[in-house]
Amino acid sequence: MEIKKAEFVISSPTVSKCPTTQLPEFAFIGRSNVGKSSLINMLCNKRQLAKTSATPGKTLLINHFIINNEWYLVDLPGYGFAKRSKTERVKLEQMIHSYVLQREQLVNLFVLIDIRHEQQKIDREFVDWLGMSGIPFSIIFTKADKLGPGKARQNAQAWLDKLKDVWEELPPSFITSSEKRVGRDEVLDYIEKFI
Repeated sequence: MEIKKAEFVISSPTVSKCPTTQLPEFAFIGRSNVGKSSLINMLCNKRQLAKTSATPGKTLLINHFIINNEWYLVDLPGYGFAKRSKTERVKLEQMIHSYVLQREQLVNLFVLIDIRHEQQKIDREFVDWLGMSGIPFSIIFTKADKLGPGKARQNAQAWLDKLKDVWEELPPSFITSSEKRVGRDEVLDYIEKFI
């Protein structure tokens, strides 16, 4: 897929305020500091499309970007919220859950995982919740440039293998690096299959 046009449309505080079109949506979510904005900018070939920040957890709304006038890329707030009050954390969690469970236009949720780390409890709980809720999702391992290609593949496989304790079928997964533009074609080709 070639992305010719990527534009910010709207930031919504709740799922009810999201755009009312029937275009397919592909949403991106991950823990704070997983490299979500960098990945979105790399996929769309636009450096400042999603705002990257030195402070993790800046995305606090549901952000819609229209791609090629054909589909929406949706940037969701991170889970595991960086330095937020309990009230704010609950509010963000409700926003994420309501979008994921209620948004009929959602075709696939990309869950971003930092490839450098072993499986974290918070990521595992979120992935298991998606599985139990019947939400179609894929895993994108980020920051592969911080490891060699062999070590990156090994870490990704080890992460996926840990799911086998309860998962019969593993979700699709991609290894990416925003720095080196690794995995871009694979992720975009995967999206294209649904459009």
